[in-house]
Amino acid sequence: MLGDKAYDSADLRHWLGERGTKAVVPNKSNRKQPFSFDKESYKQRHRIENAFCRLKDFRRIATRYDRLARNFLASVCLVATIVWWI
Repeated sequence: MLGDKAYDSADLRHWLGERGTKAVVPNKSNRKQPFSFDKESYKQRHRIENAFCRLKDFRRIATRYDRLARNFLASVCLVATIVWWI
């Protein structure tokens, strides 16, 4: 799981560890016992953030006009195709 410093919690890390998920979350500055995390994976997080930002440029996606999940998914797929094409 990639997350920012807001998700730095020992309870969350423990819960993710029980599920077999690796937490890639940087430590807060006031943490007494810092956890290790994969800095290279965290550097790639901006790509995910940029993708969501590009999808939200389309008003239909940002305001979620579609009530049905399948219609919303179809809109996201269509917009993702347009963004990739451009």
